[in-house]
Amino acid sequence: MIVGIGLAALAEAVASTALSTGRLDMIGDTHATPDEFAWLDVAFVSAKFTGFAMTPWLVNRLSGAVTLRATTGLLALFCGLAALTPHVDLLTAIRVLQGFAGGVLLVCGQTVLFQSFHPYRQPVVQSFFAMGAVVAPAAFVPLTSGWIIDSWSWNWIFLTALAAGVVALALIVAAGQLKEADAASGGLDWPCLTLLIVSAVALTYVLNQGSRWNWLEESRIVVLASVGTAALAMVVLSLFGSHKDKLIDLSVFRHQDFAFAFLVSFVAGFALNGSAYIIPSFAVSVLGMTATEAGWLLLPSGFLFIAALFLVALLLRFTGLPPIATVPFGVLIFMAAMWMLSQSNGQSGAPDMSLAILLRGVGLGLLFLSLTLIALAGLPQATLVFGVALFNVGRLAGGQIGVASLQTLIDHQTAQNLSVLAATITNGRPAVIDRIAQIGNLLRGVETASTQKVAINLLGRQIATQAIVISYETAFLAIAMLFVAAAPVLIAYKIVLGQFAKHSTPA
Repeated sequence: MIVGIGLAALAEAVASTALSTGRLDMIGDTHATPDEFAWLDVAFVSAKFTGFAMTPWLVNRLSGAVTLRATTGLLALFCGLAALTPHVDLLTAIRVLQGFAGGVLLVCGQTVLFQSFHPYRQPVVQSFFAMGAVVAPAAFVPLTSGWIIDSWSWNWIFLTALAAGVVALALIVAAGQLKEADAASGGLDWPCLTLLIVSAVALTYVLNQGSRWNWLEESRIVVLASVGTAALAMVVLSLFGSHKDKLIDLSVFRHQDFAFAFLVSFVAGFALNGSAYIIPSFAVSVLGMTATEAGWLLLPSGFLFIAALFLVALLLRFTGLPPIATVPFGVLIFMAAMWMLSQSNGQSGAPDMSLAILLRGVGLGLLFLSLTLIALAGLPQATLVFGVALFNVGRLAGGQIGVASLQTLIDHQTAQNLSVLAATITNGRPAVIDRIAQIGNLLRGVETASTQKVAINLLGRQIATQAIVISYETAFLAIAMLFVAAAPVLIAYKIVLGQFAKHSTPA
């Protein structure tokens, strides 16, 4: 069963990262405009958020076993349909179904694992789950998807997810009866669900496309941000109400460990998804690597990620070490890795970046398993599925904000750096004259009359490249500094939670 749920999470990871690798090929094959293609990402992510929120209701209505098997089979089916769909409109609809099924699958699968195994086995069990849900999209899927794109076509990415989903479904069904809490009937809060969908679609679009449209300078971004924020506020107010059949039970936040781990997971999601986006992007756009080569760059990090997960699992199981003990080490190691990557330049290669990327894997491994256990291991069975859903919402929201923030930072820094560097290139400066002369000496065989013009053009390209390099260096450093800025907030938050816990007890 553990392997089956892990493979199901892997299938979801392949489906969720398909567009990031196969973007250009898919645009060409589907003849999609940039606006049309943007909705493929928005549809998937917003549906995934919706799936997270609806999982508790589905589990209570249908049982965890039925929900898990159904969503695993449906995800595999939708991946197969996506591989055969050449029309962008139909593909958008399929991405909605993929995202919803994947979101439900992740929450339901993790909930079933917590319910099916004794607490002392949870560190190892959750390590296996993290391999598919966290490690795969951050380290392994970029390589396999890149290789598939370079060797075949984007359709095979979805066919790979189909194969993983079919095998996962067979293993889950073969596991037989799953141990879980009793299912309970209850109504669905349709007004709250409708507001949640509106909020998820609007805010996902804003985060996905905000950088492209320069954020608040575009009216559509302003409108969608306002609508999404208002809808989200109404959802939260509804969840604090006293009516029955709430979509999400916020009482899990009365448990101080969950409340603390939720906030940390938001920051960790920012760091995980942000670094998973920026490292391949730097490798491809600056270092000129192919998608496959960029994937190979991340692969060793994945193995150390897994090794760190199981190291933490063994420490927690056999030494009685509290999960919180490994979190500071994970943060410090990850910060060191990002600082080292901020020293990269346009001449860096895989050997220059390897140590930093390996440390990144170790840091994330020390961080994520501990956060999962801190947040979820102490929750009562009645609210466990709500806790798992909210924990995944926090991690995914942090990741979306992380990628959007880094995209904006790189865009703005590139323009600013180019302006500053270009201002130093003026006629008559000795350094500029020498540089053009050096480039001209390398252009032997070019007609003399055009040599200087070609040299000036090449110098301009070098300046543009250097502006991009500096922007990525800033982005790597920003991820490292994120934890410096967040640490005082998290510590203060933990102290406040501790004080609050002295005066109240979990419901």
